[in-house]
Amino acid sequence: MSSDTTPAAFNIVVIGQSGRLSYEAALFAASLRAMSPGHNGRLFIATPQPGERWPNDPSIPDPDLLDLYTRLGAEILPFESRHFGADYPYGNKIEALLSLPEGEPFVFFDTDTLVTGDLASVPFDFDRPTASMRREGTWPKIELYGPGYEATWRALYDRFGLEFETSQDPAWPREYWKRYLYFNAGYFFYRCPRIFGQRFLDYALSIRDDPPEALVCQPLDPWLDQVALPLVIHSLGGGRDTLPAGLLDGTVTCHYRLFPLLYARESDRVVEVLEDVCAPNWIKKVLKGYEPMKRMIYQGRGAKVRALFDQESLPRKEQAIRNRIKANGFWMR
Repeated sequence: MSSDTTPAAFNIVVIGQSGRLSYEAALFAASLRAMSPGHNGRLFIATPQPGERWPNDPSIPDPDLLDLYTRLGAEILPFESRHFGADYPYGNKIEALLSLPEGEPFVFFDTDTLVTGDLASVPFDFDRPTASMRREGTWPKIELYGPGYEATWRALYDRFGLEFETSQDPAWPREYWKRYLYFNAGYFFYRCPRIFGQRFLDYALSIRDDPPEALVCQPLDPWLDQVALPLVIHSLGGGRDTLPAGLLDGTVTCHYRLFPLLYARESDRVVEVLEDVCAPNWIKKVLKGYEPMKRMIYQGRGAKVRALFDQESLPRKEQAIRNRIKANGFWMR
């Protein structure tokens, strides 16, 4: 962050397209304006355009949503899906970066994120990128007679000429997943979206189209973005600890993923922010167009989900939370 009293300006980008993401983008924008009014960069809602990689039009046609974006100070950023599209929609977060303003620092957030505090309080070092550490050991999938974590990740670092040893956390033993650089792609940042995006694209396409031999049995859908991301971050001088813990995915943002999960497991503070942000009539009348928001937030289903759980003693596995919600007939997505 700049050493003077004014926080450095940076742009924010989320993905929006027809359906669920278009409403989540509106909620993100509303929470940003309510909770971080001093944000002095631009907010982009990056939207894939119709093309051969989309059998259905992914753009956002709803005039009420588009008007709400404008009122909330968000800008639609159209981009073309040249390499991914409907077959791998997670690729949106890669291709959208190439349409952002060159040379301007950015923070990408998954659209299912709620801003719960002041983003100006986050000391981003845009020369040292990182991403979300709120992750599980979802990749690689270790087979009985196949390569382990070390051989799998080493093959990727070797592919791109990167130093493998300095990416590891020696606090964890070899062949334990936390030793190896791995993120959730729910947020990431850098000083230039074009540099970050081009490298992200190059690495992802190389892994997808010509995987190293050690990856021959590894699934890459939906993990491709999270396989390439740590390589990109390491190559650009970043790592796992370039932000203080507890801010993003903590007091300043919440990656809630789905509304039943938000009500089941997030803090009272997150629920309070969500319901306050959604309360103004000019926001409410638009968000009610999305059935999960209508039922969970405005018709009280979320409160019923919350009553099923002790937030201080949640089931250890997410699947158990989902199963309890479904068993009571409250699941929505």
